Amino acid sequence: MSNKNSDQLFQLIQSLNKGEKRHFKLYASRHKGGENAKFLKLFDLINNQTNFNEAKILAKDKALKPSQLPNLKQNLYKQIMASLRMLHSGNDITLSIREIIDNATILYNRCLYQQSLKTLEKGKELAKKYEKNVLLLDIHNLEKKLISKIVKKDIQERIDGLVPEGEQLLKKLTNINTFSNLSSKLYGLYIKLGFTRNSADFEIVNSFLYSSLPAFKEENLSLEEKMYLYNAFVAYYFFIQDYRRASDYAKKLVGLFEGNDLIIQSKLEMYVKAINSLLDSQSKLSQYEEFIQTSLKFEAIVSQESLRVSDNVNYLMFKYSSKHNLDKYFMLGEFNKGVIEVEEIASKLDIYADKLNDHSKQIFYYKFACMYFGNNQYKDAVTWLNKIINAKDEDIRSDISGFARILILISHYELNNDDLVEYYVRSTYRFLAKKDDLHFYQTRILRFLKRLNSITTAKDLHSAFADLLDHLIPLTTNPYEKRAFVYFDIISWLESKIQNRPVKEVIREKALKRIASANEKDLN
Repeated sequence: MSNKNSDQLFQLIQSLNKGEKRHFKLYASRHKGGENAKFLKLFDLINNQTNFNEAKILAKDKALKPSQLPNLKQNLYKQIMASLRMLHSGNDITLSIREIIDNATILYNRCLYQQSLKTLEKGKELAKKYEKNVLLLDIHNLEKKLISKIVKKDIQERIDGLVPEGEQLLKKLTNINTFSNLSSKLYGLYIKLGFTRNSADFEIVNSFLYSSLPAFKEENLSLEEKMYLYNAFVAYYFFIQDYRRASDYAKKLVGLFEGNDLIIQSKLEMYVKAINSLLDSQSKLSQYEEFIQTSLKFEAIVSQESLRVSDNVNYLMFKYSSKHNLDKYFMLGEFNKGVIEVEEIASKLDIYADKLNDHSKQIFYYKFACMYFGNNQYKDAVTWLNKIINAKDEDIRSDISGFARILILISHYELNNDDLVEYYVRSTYRFLAKKDDLHFYQTRILRFLKRLNSITTAKDLHSAFADLLDHLIPLTTNPYEKRAFVYFDIISWLESKIQNRPVKEVIREKALKRIASANEKDLN
């Protein structure tokens, strides 16, 4: 029996909405014949299944033979894709331009050169208008072939115009490719390492970025070149935890889209990611007022009727909006409201289970755990932290996995699970040493937790908390140790123990002060 996660045809059919299914059946029914009737039957049988099961399909329709099924499935897949292309080509500018190029190619192959050129000119105009430079290169190459077939008096003039146009286009595409590759490679490093851990990490990332950048003048770059350049710098500054500079470039990136509805629709995914980056930087900088204003831009995407939002963008909107709804409560220190949000988001995670990668899941799990911890719900925090610790792939965000182990230690301490604290101290030490991520922050906390069992008086316990706090506070400004405090506000937890106050009360008090301070800086 095939699994629903392993059968591509099943996944494709399950992804179709009612309108798409109706269109496919109309599209397919136009073709008469036994073979078509069979794949339509197969479509209905698969569509009615909750989990893909070939044996049940064959049992329900005896006309379908096991030997025929692979070819029928392949044919059905192709027909569905053709139907989707036909249905959505008018709503997706990339598909529309590709269709024009395909039509021009068909006309060229039939020696209808004038018609081909006329068709291609429409595609060229659209590609320039919507900054579709990759498609513009395909158009340019076909246009050169066409010019050689149409002998006119102005042929030399046309060729003289095409050559520099092509050279300029190639230079533009080279820059776009370089900037895009930089972003992808930085993201790959970030997924593996998290934030820069030490000076060696910084040197690797810094030299990688600046040795890869081509010579350029920013003012001479096209809109699309700037998009990919700014995106690369946003990734770089996040990586090295320079949130102020990351915010500056995220603002520049969002600004490229402002007031340009054509570009927003054409590059909607990049626009959504740009707003997400800006919100990330604003939350890290405690810029609450700016964060709320940027959130309104995010919400406007859904409410803007003229925008055609794909399933992919809808998924990104869910992921990013969920994350930022949690960040809002972290910024305010409102953990009681935050846990309600956690429960709502967690209930929806299953809907996107096949789309969320392991990295995104770990981010959610850790944020959930921190929210519950801040609300003194330590058992719930442990539940989510265990999902991170028990994950199979430890190379994905091993930094989060390490800090999850620290937080679960503290959670078990709060739950008075002394035996588990002792166990996790040893296992956490081994994990961090193996990952070469045992820094001063981790070492001090592990030593502190290890000696807790030997402390017998309230006075000695108070002294131990104060001693750890004194050692950790200087690390909050250390460029490489401070990354730990992004994940969990242990300073506030220690202060809550010393002051004998609820941790959420301490965090909220400090959060409001940070927001007020950030507002003053922005006003100045």
